[in-house]
Amino acid sequence: MLELSIALPIKVQNGGLFISRGTGRHPSRKLTSWEIIFVEKGTLTIQEENRVFNVSAGESLLLWPNRRHVGVEDFPADLKFYWLHFDVEPMDNNHNHLALLAIEQYCHVHDAQYVISLFRQFLSEQEKLKRSVALEFILLLILQQIAQSGGVEENSDEAGASMAWKAKQLILTKYHLAISTSWLAKELHCNADYLGRVFRRNFHLTLTEAIHRQRVRAAEKLLLDNASSLTEVANRCGFNDVGYFRQIFRKHTGLTPAVWKRRYSKEHINSG
Repeated sequence: MLELSIALPIKVQNGGLFISRGTGRHPSRKLTSWEIIFVEKGTLTIQEENRVFNVSAGESLLLWPNRRHVGVEDFPADLKFYWLHFDVEPMDNNHNHLALLAIEQYCHVHDAQYVISLFRQFLSEQEKLKRSVALEFILLLILQQIAQSGGVEENSDEAGASMAWKAKQLILTKYHLAISTSWLAKELHCNADYLGRVFRRNFHLTLTEAIHRQRVRAAEKLLLDNASSLTEVANRCGFNDVGYFRQIFRKHTGLTPAVWKRRYSKEHINSG
C-alpha cells in the first residue's frame, strides 16, 4: 500500500447550483470565506464593495472574504450559475500554496465545458455521506483552469484595465443617453482607439457591443410594462430610431421586441 501525506492549501465548505426562477436578487452579505462563482447561462450582476460585475456565461468571479457583496439587479429568468465556498489555509515559509496560481477576480474561462464538468463532479462528490479530500482536489482543478485562462487583465497594464472598468461603469449608468465610443473616450480623456483596445482585451466585447447589450437588457425590463409603447422603450434605452432598436434587440435576443413582450410579460406576471 502506498501512503501519501497530502497538505492541501484550501478547505472546502460547500457548493451548489443556482437556477433562476426570474425573481429576486443576490442577498447582501459579508462572508469570512472565499466564494467562486461560475456562470453557465445568463448574466449575474453583482457588486462587491464599490465594484460592479456583470458575469456572463463562461465567466467566473472570485468574491473575497470580509467584503460585502450584493446583487444590484434581479435574477434574469435564464440565469444558471455554480457557486463554491472555501477557506485558504495559512501560508508558511515552506509552502506558497495559492501563490502558485494567479487567480484573477473576474475571468473569461477558456474551456467553459470542462469547468462545468468539474463543478458537476464536485456536486456529485459532495452528496456522498462520507466527505473526502476529492472536494479539495476538484476545487484546485477549477481554480487551475481559471488561472490558466489568464483573467480579464491578461497582458494588460494596470492603467488600461482601470480605464476599461471606468468605461464599463459609464455604460452601466449612461446607456440611455446618446453615448458612443468617441463620447466615452472624451469623458475619460483618452484616445478612442486605445479605449476600444483595452476594453475588448478586458471584457471580450467592443464598446459598441457593450452599449447595445446594456440597452437591450434595460429594454427587456421596460417591455414588461404594458403601459410603455415600443417608441417609449426605445427612447428610454438610448435608441432614437425604432427600426434600429428592433434590429439590435433581435440580434441580442433572437426575438423582436413585440414577440418578446408577448412571450415574457405574461410569464413575468405569473411568476410572482
